[in-house]
Amino acid sequence: MNVTRKRSFILYFIIVAFIGCLGFFLFEYFTSASSWATNPVNKLATAQAGSDSTGRVYDRNGVLLAYSQNGERLYNSDKEIRCSMLHAVGDTEGNISTGVQTAMRSRLTGYNLITGLGTPFGLKTTGDVTLTLDSSLNKTAYELMSGQKGAAMIYNWKTGEILSMVSNPGFDPQNPPQDIGTNAAYDGAYVNKVLSGALTPGSIFKIVTTVAASENMPDLDSQSFHCDGSEVIGGSPITCTEVHGDQNFQQALANSCNIAFAHLSINLGANTMTKTAEELGFNKSFEVDGIPTAKSSYNVSTASENQLGWSGVGQYTDTVNPCHMARILGAIANGGNAVTPHFIKTSGLPDLIGNSGESMMSSTIADRVKAYLRWNVQNHYGDKMFPTGMQVCAKTGTAELGENKQNNGWMVGFSQNDSTPYAFVVVVEDTSQYGYQSAGRVASGLMQAATNLKK
Repeated sequence: MNVTRKRSFILYFIIVAFIGCLGFFLFEYFTSASSWATNPVNKLATAQAGSDSTGRVYDRNGVLLAYSQNGERLYNSDKEIRCSMLHAVGDTEGNISTGVQTAMRSRLTGYNLITGLGTPFGLKTTGDVTLTLDSSLNKTAYELMSGQKGAAMIYNWKTGEILSMVSNPGFDPQNPPQDIGTNAAYDGAYVNKVLSGALTPGSIFKIVTTVAASENMPDLDSQSFHCDGSEVIGGSPITCTEVHGDQNFQQALANSCNIAFAHLSINLGANTMTKTAEELGFNKSFEVDGIPTAKSSYNVSTASENQLGWSGVGQYTDTVNPCHMARILGAIANGGNAVTPHFIKTSGLPDLIGNSGESMMSSTIADRVKAYLRWNVQNHYGDKMFPTGMQVCAKTGTAELGENKQNNGWMVGFSQNDSTPYAFVVVVEDTSQYGYQSAGRVASGLMQAATNLKK
């Protein structure tokens, strides 16, 4: 009797394990089979990627960006368009995981669950992909970057459509360099820094500190801040780029005063700063067309008083993902609601009317921060940087990387004019210039070019 019971138990265990494994396999099959079949390491998938039955990729205006002919995958005839669109379109080998030729390979190659990639040619239903990007605007961004490492992005803060997305370094997908794996000039060429980068933000993080102060300090506008260019805080110096003297908060933000913002972050405290940062999307990823972005990071759990001060300035261990930063600026422009950016065009209503998005802050706080950033442009950078009537709100940043490295120059902002609802982010890496000079030049030219966008 005991032997029968043991054998029955073993049999039941085997049956349950089999059913569990079968369920797991079916779940993985239905959710991941397309990625298995179309992975670039699959020889059939690689062959399909170059076959004449593979779908085409277009920009928002119908400009052909990638297509197959005579068994080859070909790209736009304009080299600068090819290079500028590289990280959005992807490469033939699938090394750029965020490009549509990898992320949407199943759609482009006509994969389906029944026949996989083996569907007879006459029955294959490949799908073309249209992007929200404007290839002409992308080419302009690429030219403005002048080969410097970094990233640039513009998106519509009402609809979420990404209109330009450029990452450097890159290469020509039609003629990939033979030394890409050994030449330091191509380090990071497979990475779309807009989606997958996480860089030290410098003073653009002061926007986050501004949101925290606006939400938690009712007397913020009546406070006065004094700057002598350097001050010992928490036993070590906090330094500033110049002596600002006495200033109110609005002036401190326009002056990008490190002393003022160090005091603000310390007075707010680690818990409040962390709470606000996380409400704005730090320490978590979000998806752009199913592609997870790199996390922006803010962690002051073990920071000293001095380090907490530097964190509110955008230094310490702070990192920012460019697409995430653009989303924060879009939320400020959009009354506190962040519409998630996307670069693959859909035929539904979201591309036409947008959506309510995720609330990052109240409309009252958004309007208040918007007014501060608008004052920055009017009284510090100058409206002449941008097209007349755009009413741009912006902030620059110069991130110090230490260890004898040069800086990251940033400029982020948006047009508050409803007829040009564009938010932008630009980062130029490894530069000796301030953000206003390096990233500001690119942002200015990019927003000028955006006035010619087809609606």
